[in-house]
Amino acid sequence: MKNPLSYQTTEYDCGPTTVLNAINFLFHREEILPEVVKSIMQYTLDSYNSKGEAYKSGTSGMAMMFLANWLNHFGKVKKWPIYCEVLNGEQVYIGKNSKITECLQQGGAVVARVMLGCWHYVLLTGTDGEHVYIFDPYYRRNPFKEDGVEMIKNEPTKMNRKVLYSILNSEEKGNYALGKLDGRECVLMYHQERRRTMDSIEYII
Repeated sequence: MKNPLSYQTTEYDCGPTTVLNAINFLFHREEILPEVVKSIMQYTLDSYNSKGEAYKSGTSGMAMMFLANWLNHFGKVKKWPIYCEVLNGEQVYIGKNSKITECLQQGGAVVARVMLGCWHYVLLTGTDGEHVYIFDPYYRRNPFKEDGVEMIKNEPTKMNRKVLYSILNSEEKGNYALGKLDGRECVLMYHQERRRTMDSIEYII
């Protein structure tokens, strides 16, 4: 059984919530090991704000990289079929021959850092060739003013937003923009036993 994806509890825990959502998206509930949940919470929320207050600047890119490496090592040791890959900079874009697009087409999920007033982690779960399907853990009722950002209310195990490629690929500071190339980061995540091969995928781009 697949769990519905979750919303963050505070203003700061988008990072751990999004990684847990990636696990819930990729795995059935009975496949998820408790050590994974414990470690995700343990290794995230590592940043201090400008006042020196612990955890109130969310989760750093370094923590995400460490967690991706930990999940890969844990998967090998426990024979749990997960694989993660960290992308940075110019590799982080949506389009033809993009590693992100290939990951989504193969049934994977992507933990991506985007703008939403400030840096914010969301989960990318699919694409239709024009939009990316996103689950944003920040709960919101009102629709966005921007064209190209659509609220989705009936896909609790997959998405609550559809966002145009052009918005995500923007180097500006608008909602859901990946931002300047040199500051981009994301983590590709796969269930190895359910990962589709590129030969089996019908291209939509």
